[in-house]
Amino acid sequence: MKKALILAWLLVLSFSLMSGMCSSDDHDDDDDGGHSNAAEIAALENTMESGNWKITYFFDTDSDETSDYTSYIFSFETDGTLVASNVLNTYTGSWSITDSSSSDDDDDDSSDDIDFNINFSTPADFVELSDDWDIILYSSTKIELIDVSGGGGGTDYLTFEKL
Repeated sequence: MKKALILAWLLVLSFSLMSGMCSSDDHDDDDDGGHSNAAEIAALENTMESGNWKITYFFDTDSDETSDYTSYIFSFETDGTLVASNVLNTYTGSWSITDSSSSDDDDDDSSDDIDFNINFSTPADFVELSDDWDIILYSSTKIELIDVSGGGGGTDYLTFEKL
């Protein structure tokens, strides 16, 4: 009786371990056989491309510089163009959302693996926005980004909210 109980327990444990090894992530989402965040990236792109946005917070290493951008409206175009304009100026840059995960990552299904890329070549205030930002959180009306500079640099925060 005791032997049968131990055998049954080992059988249940074996099935539990085997089922734990299976995952919904065990499929190929891209050509190289790794997992990608394609669905999340597409959803983010659709969100950003729908409507106009404003910067409600920009903290550059050690100072709040939000006021440099409050008069600007940002439009994330479907062709990757990022347009910032106010009544006096229009600046054009680029934007993209990319999967920065590698096949060695343990957490394949995380927005930590997604980069929100912004690039402006002028003016100096807008060049400060140029970076490959990590996403802290997002919704249909707000996206919060962070960039931690390497080599002893500071931490920057950027928030866009939909108008």
